[in-house]
Amino acid sequence: MARELTWSDAEEIGIQLQEKFPDLDPLTVRFTDLHAYVTGLEGFADDPAKSNEPRLEAIQMAWHAEYTDAK
Repeated sequence: MARELTWSDAEEIGIQLQEKFPDLDPLTVRFTDLHAYVTGLEGFADDPAKSNEPRLEAIQMAWHAEYTDAK
């Protein structure tokens, strides 16, 4: 079983978001949508209310790195 994800797992979340949404440019995603994508990931087990702008930015940048590598 995969380990549970939390808001601090930006790199792993970025990888999973890239796998789930391979054609979506992360820099076009609003933070409200990003929050929904993250909390909807299988294995995400953190409190949705614990997100904040720096955490979402870190996830977005990790996802963007994966997106860029895939292109």
